[in-house]
Amino acid sequence: MKLLSYYKEDREQLGVLINGLVYDMEQLHPDLPNSMNLFLNFWDDYFPVALAGETLLKEGQLAVSGGQPIENLRLMAPVPFPSSCRDGYAFRQHVAAARRNRKVDMIPQFDEYPIFYFTNHHSIQGPGPIRCMPDHFEKLDFELEAAIVISKHGKNIRAAEADQHIAGLMIMNDMSARTLQMEEMLLNLGPAKGKDFSTVIGPWLVTLDELEQFITAPKPNHQGLSWNLNMTCKVNGIQVSAGNLGDMDWTFAEIIERASYGVDLYPGDVIGSGTVGTGCFLELNGTGKLNDPNYKEQWLQAGDIVEMEIDKLGILTNSIVREEEDWSILKQKKTAQP
Repeated sequence: MKLLSYYKEDREQLGVLINGLVYDMEQLHPDLPNSMNLFLNFWDDYFPVALAGETLLKEGQLAVSGGQPIENLRLMAPVPFPSSCRDGYAFRQHVAAARRNRKVDMIPQFDEYPIFYFTNHHSIQGPGPIRCMPDHFEKLDFELEAAIVISKHGKNIRAAEADQHIAGLMIMNDMSARTLQMEEMLLNLGPAKGKDFSTVIGPWLVTLDELEQFITAPKPNHQGLSWNLNMTCKVNGIQVSAGNLGDMDWTFAEIIERASYGVDLYPGDVIGSGTVGTGCFLELNGTGKLNDPNYKEQWLQAGDIVEMEIDKLGILTNSIVREEEDWSILKQKKTAQP
């Protein structure tokens, strides 16, 4: 199923996308909820009912009024109000390239355990404008990723069972203000202000049953589901990034195992994969300058259109908008004390 959330009379409405048309969840069955959070919290009860309703509708056995063309709707994030948002660091290619570009060795701990950071779950958004302050435009970057959402509560979840806690996959754009990010991480804490203004997910959540034919083996000595899905990013119609979700070294199952160690995971928790190789300007600029000292760096600018596409997960489109505000925290640094 392709589950999405959209604005209906300025309120959240949960829908299902079928052949380009969106049907409200209640149209599949009157007992189904109209919000993603409620659907996720009772996933084991609601999902089979919704799946049966979708099958009946596709077969013409369910009498419902016509669906709405998706282009007529204003989409929200598929999970508009996640209970938390973690982002992983799963692609070795990206990590190795970024470290090579900084002329430092690959860190061996990457291959020992998966890591993640918490980002601002109140700044989750879907397709549409990304509103940025002046300091965000100091090396504003995209990050091409995929994400999962948890559909079953658990604690101390073992990787071998972790895929049972995943509702589905969606595209994620982990927006990054690199100057703010690098400034604060000099103090060995963060990222915080470089990341907390916008994380984009969408355009819809694709449940795992739709992706079974794309399952591929995980990397050697890893466990959990992996999917052979191509990933690309375009900026203003020009492709700048390409990778494959199957290149994840650490699987979502392994990230869940670590994230849940001594900690409860809840339905609605979002977990990102981390950036695919070539999946951000920080890496692309570093590689370009390593190969050519005269390489001209590229960063996102006001008015840019960012389009991320992952096979079977759709296209996530956002525009970059400058806030009508000139306030800068980068300019408020205090003088060091003697």
